[in-house]
Amino acid sequence: MESTIRLFADDCVIYRKIINNADMEKLQKDLDRLGKWEVEIAMKINPSKSKAIRFTRARVKEPLNYSLMGTLILEASSCKYLGIILRSELSWADQVNYAVKKAWKTLHFTMQILKEGNSNTKSLAYMSLVRPILEYGAACWDPYRKGQISVLDRVQKKAAKFAHHKNSPNWETLASRRKLSRICALFKAYSGEHAWKPTGDRLERPHYLSRVDHERKIRSRRQRTDIGKYSFVNRTIQHWNQLPAEVLGILPCKPITFKKRVRKVIIELN
Repeated sequence: MESTIRLFADDCVIYRKIINNADMEKLQKDLDRLGKWEVEIAMKINPSKSKAIRFTRARVKEPLNYSLMGTLILEASSCKYLGIILRSELSWADQVNYAVKKAWKTLHFTMQILKEGNSNTKSLAYMSLVRPILEYGAACWDPYRKGQISVLDRVQKKAAKFAHHKNSPNWETLASRRKLSRICALFKAYSGEHAWKPTGDRLERPHYLSRVDHERKIRSRRQRTDIGKYSFVNRTIQHWNQLPAEVLGILPCKPITFKKRVRKVIIELN
């Protein structure tokens, strides 16, 4: 395989960076190899359930023309992979809407079941059943637009009113929890964890350090679009570089230790 392939349970993704027609031909050859491999191991891949998607901000008019086992793979503008909705133009609007809709549904069901429950039970139900829906994979899709942040916060405010009869109980804000999640994910990449190695390999030290910079500072990347500026890596680098030197001075350390220290800093800033 010349392209990258990822397998998880019954999901299979194959992808590569396309620069010219030669790259498209290589990807098609890898799809053909995948079809032969399917026959060899007696596994069935359904081409009709497969999707071809192009991730780009450029205006491309030519349709995708990839096939698997002689069947054309239909082109799509979005797809769901491991529970996260990916759009071709790199927007997270669909993922935010999906998470909010699913969380509201779960919250309303919880409210019906626990009408007579006490505050602790209601809070536990929200944090166990509803909040994980709002935070699943949020390190990558953490929104920066106020409207999207607001619709996520409304779910927690409703849950707070249900559990404690007030909009602002002593709960961490969803935004601060997403920020913590992003910084901890970047920590894994910085520390060289295998799953985060592709991201970690692209992190670079700055050309110079000022007197207020810590030794773990990461070089920021200039971006021309909001999609790039507010992407997981670029956005989180800014927060990483703003962390106190004493937090990063403990590296290397266990992820749980790092998380506790960063959470303390975020709470103090809020």
